Amino acid sequence: MKTNYGTILVVDDNPAILTAVKICLIDVFDRIITLSTPESIMTTIQQEHVDVILLDMNFTLGVNSGQEGMLWLMTIHRKHPDIPVVLVTAYADVKLAVKGLKNGAVDFVTKPWDNDELIRVLKDAIDNSKEVVALEDLEKEHVKKVVDKCHGNMTKAAELLGITRQTLYKKFNQ
Repeated sequence: MKTNYGTILVVDDNPAILTAVKICLIDVFDRIITLSTPESIMTTIQQEHVDVILLDMNFTLGVNSGQEGMLWLMTIHRKHPDIPVVLVTAYADVKLAVKGLKNGAVDFVTKPWDNDELIRVLKDAIDNSKEVVALEDLEKEHVKKVVDKCHGNMTKAAELLGITRQTLYKKFNQ
């Protein structure tokens, strides 16, 4: 069974990297959106549903400090804290990775990457961002929706749910 990992936004100034990522992730994601400059990140995530972002740390030729990526990470995280961001750079720097994680990144990958590791990191980023709700809470929420749909008519709501009114009252008042 293929697990659907939705849409990834990949931001990197190197066209070869964008192509390599597309080839690597083609069977993992339904959509792969690529940007060669970070300036349109915010517009893209306002127009598209994005499940994860793979963000390069450096965009200016000859500058390898990672500060550009860090600024974009903080911008994304401020407006869209629910979208996991994985940082990627050719310049492995533990201090930079820690700073990225403190600023909201969920993980850090170095170039060149191992394809299986990249896929695992991105899947984990998405899986870990999805909140797991207790079954009891989900049931309560569903019961409330059915009662609301029936405009408070508990008999009708119990019929729709396939339970007795007594059971419905117990579930509704837990």
